[in-house]
Amino acid sequence: MFKVAVLDDYQDIFNQIIDTQKFKGKYEFKVFNETFLDEKEAIVALEKFDALFIMRERTPMTKSLISSLPNLKYIMTSGMRNNAIDLETAKKNKILVCGTDINSNPAAEVTWALILGLFRNMKQEVDNMFQGYWQSTIGLELKGKLLGLIGLGKIGTQVAKVAKAFGMEVCAWSENLNLTHANETGVLPMTKEDLFKNSDIISIHVVFGERYKNLITKNELNIMKKSSFLINTSRGPIINEEDLIDALKNETIAGVGLDVYNKEPLPQDHKLRFFPNALLLPHIGYVTAENYSKFYNQMIENLESCLNNKPLREIS
Repeated sequence: MFKVAVLDDYQDIFNQIIDTQKFKGKYEFKVFNETFLDEKEAIVALEKFDALFIMRERTPMTKSLISSLPNLKYIMTSGMRNNAIDLETAKKNKILVCGTDINSNPAAEVTWALILGLFRNMKQEVDNMFQGYWQSTIGLELKGKLLGLIGLGKIGTQVAKVAKAFGMEVCAWSENLNLTHANETGVLPMTKEDLFKNSDIISIHVVFGERYKNLITKNELNIMKKSSFLINTSRGPIINEEDLIDALKNETIAGVGLDVYNKEPLPQDHKLRFFPNALLLPHIGYVTAENYSKFYNQMIENLESCLNNKPLREIS
């Protein structure tokens, strides 16, 4: 029987979305709800599987891992881009990699959840309500504030449109900013330095790659307004984490809203967990019922197509 491993299903949702009984006798599914402690554990657990269903970058498909799985023939990933898969090694080992569609709007929605949460002190107010208190902070208004976007692609554009609805001004920078698109969206292009100096909120929406690793260090944090907030729903390594911790400790900036981290899941004793001005989410930007239904149904569709020698959504 064809063995399929479903990795990092934190919410144990695969069996609720997919009627595995329909595939009884054809596929043997095994769901792993927790991330492996290390690659050695992953190799031992996965060595007998023919296909892997993976969720974003939760378990990196490295050269050593792929090369250690002799039965592996297919990797199905959520989304059409996954920098944690060594595609060269997969190709060398004749392993097909296929992706799925993904809705981008949930990431934009979570961005605004973080912004609103920080501006209206929701972390403190919710905690205080559960403790029996009433009104302990004073919030800020969005109208008239300047939102600085690092990246004006699909998600950045959605964030910009909402900002406009709130009566905010919006500026943007990236290494390959499309000036025509910025003009059409009503977004002011700025230099990186001017954006960091002038924005009340800076929100990151670039696709992560080596050129954007440590894009934001103490140099950028030190020129931000003391009243400004930093939002990251893209990828953790874009911000130098130690420099961010220092900035929060020294109150260089007013606060940060994060949905992504250098190491995920974020360790229980991580320093970021203990700052009152850090609003943290557990990388839920894409975690919606609609997206997960799309992911798992299309992974099944991809696998069926591959076994019929007609692969869909192949990533190369």
